Amino acid sequence: MTRALILFLTIIGLAAAAWIVRGVGAAPVFAAIGAIGGLGFTFYCGYSLVVLALLGAAWRAVAPGGGPIGAYAWARTVREGATDVLPFAQIGGIVVGGRVLAARGVANDLVYASMIADLTTEMASQALFTLFGVAALVLALGGVAGGFDGGILKLVLGGAALAVALMFAVAFGQQPLLLLTRGLAARLVPTAAASFDAVSARLAAIYRDPAAVALSFVLNLAAWIASAFGAWLALRMMGVVVGLWPVLAIEALIFAVRSIAFVVPGALGVQEGAYLLLAPLFAIDPRAAIALSLLKRARDVAIGLPALVAWQAGEGRKLLA
Repeated sequence: MTRALILFLTIIGLAAAAWIVRGVGAAPVFAAIGAIGGLGFTFYCGYSLVVLALLGAAWRAVAPGGGPIGAYAWARTVREGATDVLPFAQIGGIVVGGRVLAARGVANDLVYASMIADLTTEMASQALFTLFGVAALVLALGGVAGGFDGGILKLVLGGAALAVALMFAVAFGQQPLLLLTRGLAARLVPTAAASFDAVSARLAAIYRDPAAVALSFVLNLAAWIASAFGAWLALRMMGVVVGLWPVLAIEALIFAVRSIAFVVPGALGVQEGAYLLLAPLFAIDPRAAIALSLLKRARDVAIGLPALVAWQAGEGRKLLA
């Protein structure tokens, strides 16, 4: 994806998000955000670090002999920062995460093989969590007059189907894709074929340990649920009284929407639009949902920006050395 297209999508996303905030009423949205206070926001950011630690542990589970969990948690933190703060598509953040982990002394073939395996278990666990959200949406629409007559259910089911299809493509298309890439690389840079062979061999070894793959799946699923639970905590700290299950269902669907909109940096505008569409179906004030979306973005900046600065400072010291 060209830089010009990424910049264009970023500007469009920002404009869409601003239009949505203005449409629901900026004053009540920012009042809800202000209600959480500095202490509440700090707690929310601290809780999010726990989720990042879970994600790091899930990655480390499929990296046998790959060093401490902290290195993987740090790589995930920088990766999420690059995805959420910088004008990158998700693939850009993934590349940054791999670079950060390699800089910690982990072998390149293990970095990329474990990254592929972790992405597979992450998407598989997300697919399961998305199905929970879809089931909850069907039940919610059953209580809304004319709910099944609209296009909301078809839209969400289509999105869920796309997310599941993407998961299967990643799960079953890894080795063929590696072989295709190896062939192209061998023609352009003959020495690169050995690197692809090393990654492929590492990946095969990882998949020969089903217990490690299952642990990665469970930890990634726990991270999805924990992240959604954090959204419920944030709403409660804003003074919004809402049940846990509706928030978990909405978050499951929001995560799926963000995955589908992976070409849009930070899912700008897409995330806000999804909240605006889904919140009323679960009897949640759309203004509170938009406030939650903006609070998440503030958290992403509060965690991601220092992480990116620290990473760049480390890169700079290595260049000077």
